[in-house]
Parts: sequence; C-alpha cells; structure tokens
Amino acid sequence: MKQVKVKLTTKEANGFVVPLGPANIVAVVTDKGLVGCGAIDVAALDSFSYPAAKVRPAIGPSINDTDDILTGIVKEANRSALGRGIKTGMTGRQALERL
Repeated sequence: MKQVKVKLTTKEANGFVVPLGPANIVAVVTDKGLVGCGAIDVAALDSFSYPAAKVRPAIGPSINDTDDILTGIVKEANRSALGRGIKTGMTGRQALERL
C-alpha cells in the first residue's frame, strides 16, 4: 500500500493506493469522509453516516492513483455526501473540498 499527502485548499488529506494485480483500489480520505474509485461501496458507508463518493476516470479506462481521484468525475455519492453538497458530475477535488 502506498500513502500520499493530498493538498486541498484549507487542509491536507490522506491518499491511499492499494495494488491488486491488474487494478488498484484508490481513495482520498479527509477528516469528514472520502472520495474513492469504483470499488468503494458508498452505500455501505452511508449506513455509518460516513460521507463517501466514488469517481470514474476523466480519461483512460480506470483510476490508478490519487491524481486520478482528483480529476475524476463523481458518479455516485451517498446521502451523507449529498448532505455536504457533493453532486454527481463534479470533480473528485471539488467533492473533497466539501469534506
């Protein structure tokens, strides 16, 4: 697993990349919630009232690293994330700024 710091406007988040053979599980976590790749189960996290969204790649076939999370497009957000102003179609960075 690789951990990196991700600079946001008002704070720093933690990015995680877990290599799984041909794919990576990637997420960026703030003190309020997370934005991750398509492998993240945002509905399950909502059962804990934890704001979460998943992104699709802006370009290319998959999310490979934290930069892809930042530039990716939100394709799903749970109720907790929607309550923080996260909407489908925004970038991963825009979503993280609300967390």
